[in-house]
Amino acid sequence: MTMTRRRAWLGGLALTATLAIAGCSSSSSGSPAPGGQAMSSADSAAMENPNLDLGSSLGSKQAPDFKLVNQFGQQMSLSQFRGKVVLLGFEDSECTTVCPLTSQSMVLAKELLGKAGGSVQLLGIDANPDAIAVANVLAYSRVHSMVNQWDFLTGTAAQLKEVWKHYGIAVQIQSGQIDHTPALYVIDQQGKLQKAYLTQMAYSSVTQSAQVIATEVSSLLPGHPKLSSIESLAAVPGQTPADSVTLPQAQVPNAATAPAVTLGPGKARLVVFFATWLSETSDLSAELTGLNGYVKDAASKHLPPLTAVDNTVTEASAQAVGGYLGKVGKLDYPVALDESGRLADGYGVQDQPWYALVNAAGKIVWQHDGWVSLATLEKTVAAHQ
Repeated sequence: MTMTRRRAWLGGLALTATLAIAGCSSSSSGSPAPGGQAMSSADSAAMENPNLDLGSSLGSKQAPDFKLVNQFGQQMSLSQFRGKVVLLGFEDSECTTVCPLTSQSMVLAKELLGKAGGSVQLLGIDANPDAIAVANVLAYSRVHSMVNQWDFLTGTAAQLKEVWKHYGIAVQIQSGQIDHTPALYVIDQQGKLQKAYLTQMAYSSVTQSAQVIATEVSSLLPGHPKLSSIESLAAVPGQTPADSVTLPQAQVPNAATAPAVTLGPGKARLVVFFATWLSETSDLSAELTGLNGYVKDAASKHLPPLTAVDNTVTEASAQAVGGYLGKVGKLDYPVALDESGRLADGYGVQDQPWYALVNAAGKIVWQHDGWVSLATLEKTVAAHQ
């Protein structure tokens, strides 16, 4: 199946537009939560983390109101959530790059607040002008297990363009790719804009981003609730093909415990990164079972072995991954779980799916985003050995 590639625009122009609504371009390391639950001891490390946006203050300007419909076709407005802190993310309903990281950060931020998360509303607004039907936002919500965790809003093209304009969201289509500002706003209980964040294309920073956002939300909630867990905000090193890495293997329900998967130098291998939410934009089951053909041909054609890696940090849970694979059928290759995102970052993954051909010295000699046919894959791998 041919799939339009989706990506987010991370350019400086987009950041300028994002901050323009508040007339402020100052950066902040994030407001420390009262009661000692602060990032003070880690401020310098966090500020030096290139994969983490600590947020930009928006000066408490009034957030522009809007009226759109959610994934159930129900009319929604921003003003109806007065009294709650709103996390508002702009996301492409068919995105396979940065948007799933934004979605996951929103969900995890709310979870970090425990019971106080009940005072937080998650809202998404579609930023894909080619996929604005209610069915599109519902499909995205389903594959990310978020149907009942947020309201993903859409509307007519004119309505969405007006909202994008008001929130400084740059959207463009270029060479079949959707580019948009990957912005997430924190709006307080009075409907005032407090912070803007730009999601970075770094899988290992998803939980860190969630913590930064949750800390800001906590500062706005009564009693400033403590987060359920705290982690370092220092830069997380990626696990490269030159590193020896052991990862858990996806566990299919009612099957014997799967052995761990080891990657690293010493022998060539083909690694395919994917996530189960790709089922929204491609026939994922067919693509995964189709790779059994590569495994079958590898020995006779002297091709390197195949390992698949699920980007579990963007999934609802490791158990959900195993449950999905159990329905796919037998796979003749291991599926490892990248629960931290460090492997994806170390291999330079920028999209899903992502192929990486690694030689015995631990160097990537070929990489590709998007599914390819078996014949093309085998021919390309053979040519790069």
